[in-house]
Order: sequence, then C-alpha cells, then structure tokens
Amino acid sequence: MLTMEPDHIGPDTTPKRPFMDRAKDVPRRIVRSVTTRDGLIGDYDYAFLFTPNLPFMKKSKQTAPFFGLNDKMPILLALLLGFQHALSMLAGLITPPIILSGTGGANLPTETAQYLVSTSLIVCGILSSVQITRFHIYRSSYFIGTGIISVVGTSFATIPVALGGLAQMYESGYCPSDSDGNRLACPRGYGAILGTACICALLEICLSFAPAKVLKKAFPPLVTGPTVVLIGINLIGSGFENWAGGTGSCRSRPEEGLFQNCPNNNAPHALPWGSAEFIGLGFSVFVTIILCERFGSPIMKSCAVVVGLLVGCIIAAATNYFDDSGIKSAKAASFIWVETFPLSLYGPMVLPFLAVFLVLMMEAIGDITASCDVSRLEVEGPIFDSRIQGGVLADGLNGMFACLCTITPMSTFAQNNGVIALTRCANRKAGYCCCFWLILMGIFSKFAAALVAIPSSVLGGMTTFLFSAVAISGVRIISTVRFTRRNRFVLTAAMSVGFGATLVPDWFNYVFTYEGDNSALRGFMNAIELVCETGFAVTAFLSLFLNLFIPEEVDDDAVNTTANQVDEVDDDKEWQRIQRPSHAKSQREGEDHKLASTDVESNAGVQQGGADKVQIIKDEQASSGTSTIR
Repeated sequence: MLTMEPDHIGPDTTPKRPFMDRAKDVPRRIVRSVTTRDGLIGDYDYAFLFTPNLPFMKKSKQTAPFFGLNDKMPILLALLLGFQHALSMLAGLITPPIILSGTGGANLPTETAQYLVSTSLIVCGILSSVQITRFHIYRSSYFIGTGIISVVGTSFATIPVALGGLAQMYESGYCPSDSDGNRLACPRGYGAILGTACICALLEICLSFAPAKVLKKAFPPLVTGPTVVLIGINLIGSGFENWAGGTGSCRSRPEEGLFQNCPNNNAPHALPWGSAEFIGLGFSVFVTIILCERFGSPIMKSCAVVVGLLVGCIIAAATNYFDDSGIKSAKAASFIWVETFPLSLYGPMVLPFLAVFLVLMMEAIGDITASCDVSRLEVEGPIFDSRIQGGVLADGLNGMFACLCTITPMSTFAQNNGVIALTRCANRKAGYCCCFWLILMGIFSKFAAALVAIPSSVLGGMTTFLFSAVAISGVRIISTVRFTRRNRFVLTAAMSVGFGATLVPDWFNYVFTYEGDNSALRGFMNAIELVCETGFAVTAFLSLFLNLFIPEEVDDDAVNTTANQVDEVDDDKEWQRIQRPSHAKSQREGEDHKLASTDVESNAGVQQGGADKVQIIKDEQASSGTSTIR
C-alpha cells in the first residue's frame, strides 16, 4: 500500500511541488476514486465486519488487512468504518445534554433539549476534524491536533459539577422554582455553566505548552486514576436513578401532584418510580449489550451500546412508553446557535471546573497514547511528544469553542480505540467520514428529537454501562501504579474522602452558617461547599497535594512479605517433626544417599583433576625437552 511521507517536527524544509501542480492532481484523484473498482470498493473482505461469533459457526482464521494512517482506502469502506466510529460515539454524545437539560438538571423545554442534542453531534463532528487534521502553528514547533483518529465528544466529567452547581442555584434562588418547590426552566443557570467552563478551559490551553514529561510528572496516574474512578462512580448514581424511572420530582414518589408517576402523570405509560416495568425495560438494554459482546460481529461489538439502546427503544415502543409528540413537532433541520443562552461566570463552580480540566488534560494524554499504540505509531520520541502537545492544546481549545457553541466542554474520546483495534483501520479517511456522519445526524433534528424521546429507563440501562466504563478506565490507570507503601497511603487518603463525599453528598451542607449580605463571601463559601460535596474534585486536589508532599521512601522497592511468608521456615520444621518416624527415616536415608553420591562424585572429580594436572606437567616437560624419570 502507498503511504504518505511521515510527519515533520517544526517548519517543513523539504522541497514541495508547485501549488498549481498539486491542484491539478486533485480532480484526477477524485475521478479515479469514484470511477474505478479499486477506488470505490477495493478488495476488502466486508463479510468480516458482519459475521457474528455464534457457537455453531466456523471461525475464520483470516484477519482483515491493516489500514495505516495515510494508506489508500476505498470510499465505501471509509464510509462504512466511519459510520461505525460514529455509532460507537453516539451514546456518549447524547447522554450529557439529555441529563443536563432534563428534570434533574436545568429542566429546559423539550425543544431546547432537542437543539442541544443536535448541537452536540454537529460540534463533535467539526471539532473532531480539527484533532484529526493537525494544524501547524506558523513559525513555531507547536501544533493544534494529533493527526490521528482521536475524536472528541461531550465530556462526562462535567456532569457532576454541572448538576451540583444547578442544585445549588435552585437552593439559593439563582434558578426559579414554583410554589411547591418543583424546578422551573433555568436557561440562565445553563448559561452560567457554559461561561464558567469556557473561562476555566484556559488552564488546559496554557498547560499544553509545557513539555509532556513535566505534565506526566506533575499529574501521574496516581493522581488521575482515582479521580476518574470517582467520576464514574458519581455518574453511575444518576444512571441508576434513570434506570428506575428518572430523576427530578418523581424520584421521591410523592403521593399527589403532577409528578406522582414518572416522568409525569400525563406520560403515555406513567408508573411510580422504581416500578418493576422500568427495571425490566432497562435490564433489556443491559442484557443486549452483553449478548452483543459475546455473539456479535466486529461491527456489533464496537456498537454494542447503540444496539442495546435500539433494542430497548423497540421494546418501549411496542409497550407504549414512547411519547412521539416531541418528534412530530420538531423542526426538519437544526444547526449551531439556533438557540442561545446568557453566558456568565458562576464563582462557586470555578474550582471544580479547574479540577475537571486537569482531569481532561491527563485523560487526553492517555487516550492519545492509546490511539497511537493501536494505530501502530511511535509512542515515544519527538513526533509522539508533538502529538501529545497538539492534542492537549486542541482539547483545551475544543472545550472553549464547544461552550461558545452552546454545548458543554468537549474532550478526547477513548471509545474509538476499540474500533481501531477491531477493524484494523487507523486511516484518517475513516475519521473524516465519522465527522461527516456526526454532522449529518446533527443537522436532521428529527433524529435528535427521537433520541430525546427515549424513555428514562432505557437511557438508564445504557448510561449505567457507559458510566461504569468510565470508572473501569480509572481502575486501569491505577493498575499502572506501583503499589508501594507510599502509593497505597496516597490512594487510601485521597479516595476515602472522595468515596465519602460521593456516598453522602450533603455532609458539608451545615459547616458554614453565615447569613449576611456579603455576596463575595457567600460565593466563596459556596465554592468550597461545592468542591467538598463533589467526590472526584476532593480526590483530585488531595491526591495532587499528597503526591507532591509525601516523599518517596527508601524501602519502597523492598519485597512485600506477609505473616505466612515469615513463618514458612518454622512451619516446615514443625511439619517434619510431626511426620511419621518411618517417613522421616526414609527421608533421612534419601538425604544420606544423596550426600554419599555427592561425595563419590566429588572424590572422582578430585582424582580426575589430579590426573589432569599430572598429564599437563608431563606435556609441558616434553615440550621443553626435559624429562625426569624417577
């Protein structure tokens, strides 16, 4: 396969063809791609992608060819694998806007929620193309983007901070509520989330210009691993609430009122929160994901979450759980800035969002490293370091631009690494086709309206699995840490408070009792309260401090011994003493026989050694012409 030239670090000094000559080749390459069989279809084994892994089917030992970063690739295969990448990202892209705009978040109207889902897909497609393209900053050694299939998506890490901030806004009156305490729509609060995150993204942008080695030393896996674990655990709670029927006012199962049932009494199939029907509907999604992983084809395995969501939607539609009024009233098309929100800075969320962007930066480094590995590219050296620098810079800029495009921050996604490993395709053409499909799905707002109409229990069965994957990725990061005494202490201290704040989120509610008119002091107290009630933020700051404060110990490299290992010698002696005399006697005879044979061999060796020495002396005397006979 033909490949392009490797990337260059810094300004490219190699001679280039004139621009007009390169421009003349473009139409010829396009015509060749769309008019020849090799350009359209190629000789790829398409059956490989769709063949399920059933017990009674013969498994093929043939593997699919590997498509490198710049290899030639047929158009149909690029569109197909790009669509597979888009499907693997779909569930993660729609989840944050649905949760944040729902009754447990800003309680925005259905039309606004549909717009946010469409915008999430469109912005993800646009910003992913930036990461894949990799722009060189003029007259510098810096880049924007990685140049590989490292796509971006709406970050899960912002959800706990945003939900905690919105809860605080409703309590303080920043967001409105009705006379019964039910939340009303709060676009002002959503705008405050966007504005605060937009400003905090500057931290990641500035840190991207630091050397990669410095970033890895300051933020090692000992800091990022437990933080990611706590993010996943925090999110699993919201996933389980949706699985049981939804979040918001129906969660408390009121005995009267509009929210006596979930999602409300006017829904087509309204039931109390935690009903068996809701549990079973979410369980159908969960089981489908497991079956796809066990028996599915390569394309089904990478899209197992979407397949599970589709099966759950089919069951929900057949049992009258769907409310199609939003789909019918949705517009035909949508795009960015169809709706806008008043941007503002909400002080209490600054510290938590700074922790979020530190985590996103380290996640980006890990995801880019994994993408280079599965793409068969170097994972060390100057080119790799430039990919890290460009990826982190693009990650920070993407987070800022996403907020300006009315969607919560974007970050580098890791789901596509599994698709690359399964399909053996790391080609940029597939990445660009993925961006095309995402933008196309976002423009057609009927598609977004159908996603917003998905029942909460179906969404909960899917998001519980996704959020657990976030926690497991944190466990994977922790597994790279050497479990010395010092590192175990840092993990224990940091995660103990983080777990406690996650399990008991209101533990810090009554620490500050100030009720004066000083709004600045009130905002500062709210910021500390929000950090202490956000488990992963506490863990992030605490692990960062402890990792820098507690020095490495000299005995950290010592072998860990347990009580059983210390007593092994005494236990062996005791066991020999209580054995039967005959058995002990046979053991002694066997040992005596071994010693005797060893002595014989050693004596023979001595005699043979003496004979060898005598022979050597004789040879030397013969060679020197002197011989002594006695």
